[in-house]
Amino acid sequence: MDPLHLTTSRHNGTVTVAVSGELDIATTELLRSHVLALLREAGRARHAAVVIEVSRLSFIDAAGLGILVSVRNHARRQQTPLRIAGVTPAMRRLLRITGLDGHLA
Repeated sequence: MDPLHLTTSRHNGTVTVAVSGELDIATTELLRSHVLALLREAGRARHAAVVIEVSRLSFIDAAGLGILVSVRNHARRQQTPLRIAGVTPAMRRLLRITGLDGHLA
């Protein structure tokens, strides 16, 4: 098991959280709470954007995909730009198979 690691950086109004390790049912709450806190921060800044960088994920399950959709929907409701970056070919294939490619990639 590869634990989930989150690394946050800020540059020119963009907050990036780099996600590495396994995003699964056991780790989704960690990502959800972290990203929701970043979205609150971005909402106060008014022009900030949030990027979730996923190129170093070693594993993602349905719960992990679900949490990405959930935080994306939350960002849309509060009108904060949020994008998923670093989508690997394997993850892009998974998004296409699940029909989430139009929502996340």
